[in-house]
Amino acid sequence: MTSDMTRKRGLYVFGISCIAAIGGFLFGFDSGVINGTVDGLQSAFGSDSVGTGFNVASMLLGCAVGAFFAGRMADRLGRRTLLIIAAVFFLVSAWGSGIAGGSLAFVMYRVLGGMAVGAASVIAPAYISEVAPAAYRGRLATIQQVAIVLGLFVAFLSNYTLANMAGSSVAALWFGFATWRWMFWIEVFPAAVFLIALMFIPESPRYLMSAGKIDRARGVLGKLLSDEEVNTKLSEIEGSLASDHQPGLRDVINKATGKVHGIVWVGIGLAVFQQLVGINVVFYYGAVLWQSVGFSENDALLINVISGGVSLGALVIAITSIDRIGRKPLLWIGSSGMALTLMAMAYAFSTASMVDGSLHLSDGMGIVALLAANAYVLFFNVSWGPVMWVMLGEMFPNQMRGSGLAISGLFQWLANFAITISFPIMLAAIGLAGAYSIYAFFAVVSIFFVVRFVRETRGKELEAMSYE
Repeated sequence: MTSDMTRKRGLYVFGISCIAAIGGFLFGFDSGVINGTVDGLQSAFGSDSVGTGFNVASMLLGCAVGAFFAGRMADRLGRRTLLIIAAVFFLVSAWGSGIAGGSLAFVMYRVLGGMAVGAASVIAPAYISEVAPAAYRGRLATIQQVAIVLGLFVAFLSNYTLANMAGSSVAALWFGFATWRWMFWIEVFPAAVFLIALMFIPESPRYLMSAGKIDRARGVLGKLLSDEEVNTKLSEIEGSLASDHQPGLRDVINKATGKVHGIVWVGIGLAVFQQLVGINVVFYYGAVLWQSVGFSENDALLINVISGGVSLGALVIAITSIDRIGRKPLLWIGSSGMALTLMAMAYAFSTASMVDGSLHLSDGMGIVALLAANAYVLFFNVSWGPVMWVMLGEMFPNQMRGSGLAISGLFQWLANFAITISFPIMLAAIGLAGAYSIYAFFAVVSIFFVVRFVRETRGKELEAMSYE
């Protein structure tokens, strides 16, 4: 009987974690769908390289705002409530991005979607971490990254399929609307599923305790733990929240020294380095990147699908390793692999020649670039892709989890914005080889950051996390 109850509780935790992770799927889809629409946006809105960069990166401004305010709002309103609000924003943004008649309207809808992505990016892993037992919290929290990459993969596959059906992303598809508009509208369906599914999951017991709703917290914990464990966990949570105020941004400051707690700086470092290695250049500009060195639009979109498949395979490795090997080893292994593969890509692109005004790689260097790019994606998704989000969701003490997530999330999306909007400019100024050399440099620096500053969180209860 006990084993049956344990199995049921495990399935219940897995189920509600998967529902929360649909936010990650939409995060990935919303981020990846722009990849196939760049040509359509340029054609429809008549934008130059800077304008295109802003149209693509505009969502990230919303992400920064959403990530920053979501942590604090989640402390006030609850994790589940914030995810419901995010689901509504996803719906409106998906529809509006497709009907936009100009850059201003498009940017407004993308910023709204960005706010949903930003909120989901920090609240979904936090929710999963707060309902999952420490023994397999890492594996469950990794579901979020699986969902993100699955969302990217589905967006790439959807873009490829729709463009293939119509002939190109700018050609008309159904009812006379351009294909790139349908690429955005596809997202309406998973957004609706997310909104409905959220109605069937409970609120985080740790939030309920911080809000003084002890009976509700006990009820939720009763579905997650055995009767003997519930009272113990309630006492542990109460002890970790033994402050006389509601959680807030002031909790990131050490009262004794007046300085920001060390763990917050580590969170910011993790968030920023995940972007400085240039991963979202591949996700957002993959089609443009491969077309710039001689691949057709159709082939470039197909390469994106292949990269998405590689990412999913890499995440299987991450899921089986994160609770066995630990977070820190995966991070420095990933940094080392990304540094080497980025250097290989930079070298391959440095050999490109101009043919009829466009860059072209030789067949040999084209293969090197393609293999290095997919190896880079593999190393990222074995390490920094899932591990950064897992660590942000679990590394902060209960009292400051919302605030720590807010600040780290803000810096993560600001770095994402800076990398994304700068890529078209760097492409024109220093070329692909120069851009990828910069990303390789940051990958090398991230190795030293991990070794020196990051502490292992594998197997620790959330109530045991320290401030420094």
